[in-house]
Amino acid sequence: MGGGSDMYRQQILDHYKNPRNYGEMDDPTFSHVGENPSCGDTIRVDVRLADDGETIERVAFSGDGCAISQASASMLSQRLRGMTLEELDELDTEDVTEMLGVDISPMRIKCAVLARQVAQDGAKLHEGDLEDLDVTKTED
Repeated sequence: MGGGSDMYRQQILDHYKNPRNYGEMDDPTFSHVGENPSCGDTIRVDVRLADDGETIERVAFSGDGCAISQASASMLSQRLRGMTLEELDELDTEDVTEMLGVDISPMRIKCAVLARQVAQDGAKLHEGDLEDLDVTKTED
């Protein structure tokens, strides 16, 4: 990445130091917790759906971990608002790395996509599309 990557690095640090939508929701439609055992990151994602049962109205996250995992969760919590569960399901690794705006090493990809995976698995559990999972793990 060129000179613009410094701007994205600053954005990641800002989201890490000043996370948006950090905390737990009192009345989420669904919540889910996930971890990255190789790094020690843990994230809980709370989602409240609008009355239509499909549109994400609010997202909150909590947990701790490296700057990439926490910044990614913060950015994702902003991006998901207004999306449908179907649009959430369609998010992939490339969408997350584009959102972060910097090259992510193969060792850090699991950190970057943890919040997305937790939100997707939580939605699938909510819709009855997954077997009951206590915790999502991003191990390969």
